[in-house]
Amino acid sequence: MGFFRAGKGLVPAIAALPERREDTCVTTEEAAVLPPAGPILHVTPLVAEGDRVAQGEAVAHLRHAPGIRLTAPIAGTVARIVMRPGRRLVEFVLFRDGDAVVRHETSDQTPDGLRRLFQASGAWPLLRRRPFGGMPDAEEVPAAILVMATDTRPGAPDPGAALEGREEDFARGVGALQKLTDGPVIVFAQADALPTGLSLSAQVVHRGRRHPQGLPGICCHEVFPAGLGAPVWDIHSEDVAAMGALLDTRVLPVMRQVRIGGTGLREGRSLRTHPGADLRQLTRRIVAPGPHTILSGSALDGQVGHWLAPRDRQVTVLPAQGPARPRHWLAQALGRSPRGLPAIPTAGLEQAFAATLPAAPFLRALGAGDDETAMKLGVLSLLEEDVALADYVLSENGEIATQLRTMLDRIRSEFAA
Repeated sequence: MGFFRAGKGLVPAIAALPERREDTCVTTEEAAVLPPAGPILHVTPLVAEGDRVAQGEAVAHLRHAPGIRLTAPIAGTVARIVMRPGRRLVEFVLFRDGDAVVRHETSDQTPDGLRRLFQASGAWPLLRRRPFGGMPDAEEVPAAILVMATDTRPGAPDPGAALEGREEDFARGVGALQKLTDGPVIVFAQADALPTGLSLSAQVVHRGRRHPQGLPGICCHEVFPAGLGAPVWDIHSEDVAAMGALLDTRVLPVMRQVRIGGTGLREGRSLRTHPGADLRQLTRRIVAPGPHTILSGSALDGQVGHWLAPRDRQVTVLPAQGPARPRHWLAQALGRSPRGLPAIPTAGLEQAFAATLPAAPFLRALGAGDDETAMKLGVLSLLEEDVALADYVLSENGEIATQLRTMLDRIRSEFAA
């Protein structure tokens, strides 16, 4: 995988496969309820192994915020509940069984009523806060809400195309989000990418097609930076349309547009499926012969997994790498030096952040653990996905993302204290 540099941002050069598009919705025979990426969730289960649940039924609530529920993406039987000490959620595994659906009471559309509805219906985890990541607290009021109708990650499905035919739901969802904040709701989209005839009262900001211009963190830093006392939420535009449909039909739609790609496939695939879908089933008939690795997410920031993560809309299959050739003992010793290599300022490195922040000083502050400087440069608006391209440009294999998470966790603990 290489990249082409042109203008603001980069265009990662990843081999594209012939793609088979499917209009059908695929519900996998097994699915999982997973915690959204971010701080560890402590939950109280509401079901036991062997119980039958309907789609949208609550299977757990947050231990310290009982109103926030995690819900089943499919109707089925609870096959396995995996928890760690301290009621830390790992996964609820479901076997598909039936097609029952939970309907919610949507008559109260005041700000407090909408907040309770989204928390009870399972829509709340679709929101992500900055700084630090994870879903917002139950009573948090954001300084702004960013709606992402663009995604520049290589191989990502077009969010604008996913809104076609759902214009009314999307506009209704944007209106609901406006009741949850005293600040602006900002829609980010590529020029002319939103469906024609869409009427929005929210501000629309046009973004380019080069990565990472379509990432929420880069948009947040450039347009409305997050702060310790001024959290900013972001949400995918398709999830906003789902919220709007919930207000109209009393059912929260779970199906989303997902693209399956990667050099470990015979052909690409584009379909609609649900969060927590079984990645093995989704890729079973299109995987190329030989060992392979399945990522939930893109080739840049995806994570190896069995299930489609709550916010992901990509699946990437890569050939599995064989065992590395043993290195000479002297090379191994030199490689363990505690002094990391410096980040050399280059045009490519600057464009890995879409030229929105001084890349080299920012990476030096991350590496040195200089929280104060990093905060001045914009670290509170960023999450791991926002530095993935810089990781790739520098061939750091995730080191920058690890440094970012360490710093954010440290700032969070100091702020909470």
